[in-house]
Amino acid sequence: LVSVLSSAIVVYRLPWTWKCSKLLMKFIHAGLNTIAMILAIVSIVAAFEYHNAQSIPNMYSLHSWIGLAVAIFYALQLFVGFAVFLLPFAPVPLRAALMPIHVYSGLTIFATVIATALMGITEKLIFSLQNPAYSASPPEATFVNCLGLLLVIFGAIILWMASRPHWKRPPEKNDEVLQPIGGTPEGTEAESTMTDGSNADKSDLRINSEADRKQNLKFDEAGQRSTM
Repeated sequence: LVSVLSSAIVVYRLPWTWKCSKLLMKFIHAGLNTIAMILAIVSIVAAFEYHNAQSIPNMYSLHSWIGLAVAIFYALQLFVGFAVFLLPFAPVPLRAALMPIHVYSGLTIFATVIATALMGITEKLIFSLQNPAYSASPPEATFVNCLGLLLVIFGAIILWMASRPHWKRPPEKNDEVLQPIGGTPEGTEAESTMTDGSNADKSDLRINSEADRKQNLKFDEAGQRSTM
């Protein structure tokens, strides 16, 4: 879950993937998250079956509580991501409103997964190392402690990559605002060179610019409806 989920997080942040279409990257992102969710379900089922076979109580530790909670929230995150961002039915304002929440919840889930893994390996060492005990720092304890430190460093690197603006995928050309058709944008050189014109000419320029913007808005709305 740690490795596959981290790959799903940084798939948009790799510069050599910026040349790929955004739709392809969406499918890769969704596919990696689906694989991680399947592996999480398999691991939870295996843990319950092992506990039942060994007559070990279920859901008594903080590790199990947080682990089950993060799996539930991860499934909800995956469902909302499919419904809103992958399927072409959600309106654009809804996607724009949910995107910051989707990003924040994804990073929170990843950080919680790291914390759950750290609690799990510590719990396993306490129960498994009896002679010598965990407090005696046998080689197994040192090895797993180093593994825990590597998990923390790995998680910090992933969060750093996901939070840096210069690692963000550049916007697609289709996402840029269209300029007025048959005219120049307001405030450009074409308008600034008309300072010696009459007030009537300036008024005509404003009217024409406004008409161009309305015409462009109609084309934009028609294009959005065709792609939905």
